[in-house]
Amino acid sequence: MSDSAGSRPPHGPYSRPARPDRRKGWGTGALVGGMLVAGLVGGGAAAEGAVLLAQPAASSPASGSAAQVSPVVVNDPGSTGAVAEAAAKASPSVVTVSVASGSAQGTGSGVVLDSAGHILTNTHVVTIDGQAATPAIQVRTSGGKVYPATVVGTDPLSDLAVIQVRGAALAPITMGDSSRLNVGDRVVAIGAPLGLDSTVTHGIVSNLDRTISVASAAAPQGGDQQQGQGGQGFQFAPMPGQSQQPQAQGTVSLHVIQTDAPINPGNSGGALVDAKGALVGINAAIATAGSGTAQGGAQSGSIGVGFSIPVDYARRIAQDLISSGHAAHGMLGVSVQPAAPAGNPDSSFTVGAQVTRVASGSAAEKAGIRAGDVITRVGARTVGDPAELSAAVSEQAPGTSTQVTFTRNGQSHTVAAVLGTASS
Repeated sequence: MSDSAGSRPPHGPYSRPARPDRRKGWGTGALVGGMLVAGLVGGGAAAEGAVLLAQPAASSPASGSAAQVSPVVVNDPGSTGAVAEAAAKASPSVVTVSVASGSAQGTGSGVVLDSAGHILTNTHVVTIDGQAATPAIQVRTSGGKVYPATVVGTDPLSDLAVIQVRGAALAPITMGDSSRLNVGDRVVAIGAPLGLDSTVTHGIVSNLDRTISVASAAAPQGGDQQQGQGGQGFQFAPMPGQSQQPQAQGTVSLHVIQTDAPINPGNSGGALVDAKGALVGINAAIATAGSGTAQGGAQSGSIGVGFSIPVDYARRIAQDLISSGHAAHGMLGVSVQPAAPAGNPDSSFTVGAQVTRVASGSAAEKAGIRAGDVITRVGARTVGDPAELSAAVSEQAPGTSTQVTFTRNGQSHTVAAVLGTASS
């Protein structure tokens, strides 16, 4: 979603390039029982059947150290397909992130943003699912060099974080435009699933209007305050070998790109790129057919339903974190509950978010929204339940004027609301 007018410079180290004409090429049973972070691989003990990375050795930022890795190789440039070309272009900009704090440890992925060494990843990666406040972090490049990294800032409400490597010549990724994606477009996921560096998988965009809710131990107390009692309550999966799952403080709701490109634990923070190798999403979570954990802490793998945070949103959060160490989110100022279809309160479907309370002095109160109203749209985003409302509002910057559509006594109304600031 767009920033408020004048709040972001038009150009920057990873500002969006001018939009080219859309290419015509490329675009061409089990019930989901849980939601896993696409997350961290590691822990006090290896899970049965899991392949884990060894801890990389410490090294100075200036020189790094060589390691046994398998970077993407193009043996015959004359015969490559589009997937190979996209992978070859983007892979040097994707790193493996190793995090340790006491007995807790894990491995995820990250994406190089700029020549200053800023790397975008997930909050749940750098906090080890909320267990680490001051972790030791190392980064391994696709070329096998290892560098120490420090946390620039984390944002639990978007599950995004920025870390930094100093003194290393890293290759920034090319920024794409998630607003121009179509369902059916081919995409490539790059990261370190199960600790396997420089792994490339590909598939298509399978949905562009998906919201997931995840219980997070890293979230602020109460999580999405404006969400009320909505959301499905999925939880981040514990790391392999973890004796127990960290207790969640709240639920965060994320609007995501859904893809069938195989994404597994360890892919978190890695890149989802388009046909040209440009970043369109940050891989964050996967759906599973079961509970997501086994007796010994093992995690379920990909079943073809993965989720990535759109780059248009991730770019704004990264800019906030780099400039101030904190990220800002819009706040409407309402408590809501699921709204059932008219005349069918027992329906399993919902048709919006019904306002139960409006905070005094909030954006909602100033816009004339009242308790009992059913919010059905925020800006261009359809709102079908409280989680979708929370995601649609929080992905916008404070101060943004957005159109809110709601029904009252069977009549539809649209008002302009200037969003306040949510605590993070």
